[in-house]
Amino acid sequence: MLYGTMKVAIGGPLKVAFRPWVEGLENIPDAGPAILASNHLSFSDSFFLPAVLDRKVTFIAKAEYFTTPGLKGRLTAAFFKGAGQLPVDRSGARGAGEAAVKAGIEVLERGELFGIYPEGTRSPDGRLYRGKPGGLARVALATGAPVIPVAMIDTEKIQPPGQVMPKLMRPGIRIGRPLDFTRYQGMEHDRFVLRAVTDEVMYEIMKLSGQEYVDMYATAAKRQIADAAKAEKEAEKAAKAALAKAEKERSES
Repeated sequence: MLYGTMKVAIGGPLKVAFRPWVEGLENIPDAGPAILASNHLSFSDSFFLPAVLDRKVTFIAKAEYFTTPGLKGRLTAAFFKGAGQLPVDRSGARGAGEAAVKAGIEVLERGELFGIYPEGTRSPDGRLYRGKPGGLARVALATGAPVIPVAMIDTEKIQPPGQVMPKLMRPGIRIGRPLDFTRYQGMEHDRFVLRAVTDEVMYEIMKLSGQEYVDMYATAAKRQIADAAKAEKEAEKAAKAALAKAEKERSES
């Protein structure tokens, strides 16, 4: 009930304002469980994809969105619940992975659509990063549900970091053909199988999105970018200090 209300309240205006184009809607089954595995370019991905689908799709979201105190926290929690988001405690990598797997299995056992971002976090630069095998592959092998690769196109350009007002432009969504991994059922604890399943899905997403693929995790890339920015800032600070010192010595000589 709440999901339907939120879909009309949010999805309707999104479709009217941004007019997202979609390819491959016929690959979404009319009924039954399926996993939607998508690249992740923007916070808005979890809203544009459900907006163009007739069926409900459930994503996982960090638990902080549901536990923040105060009126703002309650409104935020209500918003995410209405948008079909499930809270997952991400305090600790192993705990977060187990929670995501459990949540995904429960959604699929109800015969619904489960949405997941194999990269684990948003891309820091628009490129496609290595998929994490813990969640996607384990859920797929534990349930036997088909995996449908999805590519979000240009969603990161709508509201880049630091930009307050979103840019009115048409994002795109390409939905690929379902991938069947039932041949690996019962092998969800084999790390080589998990890696193979994840890599196959990421390859299909790469073909759909046209993104450059980077064989490293997005979380590691974000750390590198942050470290580089910090080093650059420290270098600028040191250069300014050296310049100030030189000017002071000249004035005293």
